[in-house]
Amino acid sequence: MVLKREQFNPDNVMMREAQDGSIPAKYETLVLKEVLQNSKIMQLGKYIDMGGDLEKNFEVFAKGPGAYWVDEGNRIQTSKAEFLNIKIRAHKLAVILPVSREYLDYKQSDFFNAMKPRIAEAFYRKFDEAAILNKENPFDFSIDGSVTTAGNTVTGEINYDNLLAVEDKLLDHDIEANAWINKAQNNTALRNATKVENGTTERLYDRSGSVIDGLPFVNLKSDQMTKGDLYAGDFDYLYYGIPGNLKYQLSTDAQLSTIVGTDGKPVNLFEQDMVALRATMDIAVMIAKDEAFAKLTATAPTETTDPKA
Repeated sequence: MVLKREQFNPDNVMMREAQDGSIPAKYETLVLKEVLQNSKIMQLGKYIDMGGDLEKNFEVFAKGPGAYWVDEGNRIQTSKAEFLNIKIRAHKLAVILPVSREYLDYKQSDFFNAMKPRIAEAFYRKFDEAAILNKENPFDFSIDGSVTTAGNTVTGEINYDNLLAVEDKLLDHDIEANAWINKAQNNTALRNATKVENGTTERLYDRSGSVIDGLPFVNLKSDQMTKGDLYAGDFDYLYYGIPGNLKYQLSTDAQLSTIVGTDGKPVNLFEQDMVALRATMDIAVMIAKDEAFAKLTATAPTETTDPKA
């Protein structure tokens, strides 16, 4: 007689019996779906399949091939396309979420149903702040770092001329922007970014169509982004990858040095009868061309060329 192996079912497992491991495939897919739908980098950038590896080399199109005018009977010139060989490398992103100890009595399926949005939001917020704003950034790349390296900063208030000046920074490098990254607090200033010509008021911002100068924009929700800042770029030069599975671990006795309670003191799980969920994922980002991004800011840029400064 052949014994049939029982298939794993998260509906039959309590969280106190499974305090670490990989997030079950169904819920991992749901978490990743929510991350993909909300991360601004993932909405605008290009996905690279890393095949489960933490590093991957790949080629991106640089220029060519060209076309030529040919006189009758003359040899046709030939040219070849040029590609850049670049590397994308993943880093581990971890989030810690304190929850009530009662969650240990949840079935694994119920637990991850409840925690899915919190895990996803923590992941995409942290990833976007690193890859866009260069905040707590483990990567060698960020949009803000590329802007600094390329010198593509326009300093001044949000107005008609300055918005066009940001796009002109890119055009100086033969690059056309295909999207903007905005902060919702900028919307009033964007509505007032107008120019009167021949008695007609021209506007660059259209909230209903979610466009600035005809280009789509996304709003980054982060207190790390300064009001008055906007980024424009050709996001075909930005790549991201997710090579590994999502893993988790529960702790009942740690002191969370980076999370404080209402009393302003670090959360002590044992004293406060709580549980902490630590979720991790490997994620990668790289920018193939610094000159592909520009920024409008009211703050004068610092004198540095280090993208991680």
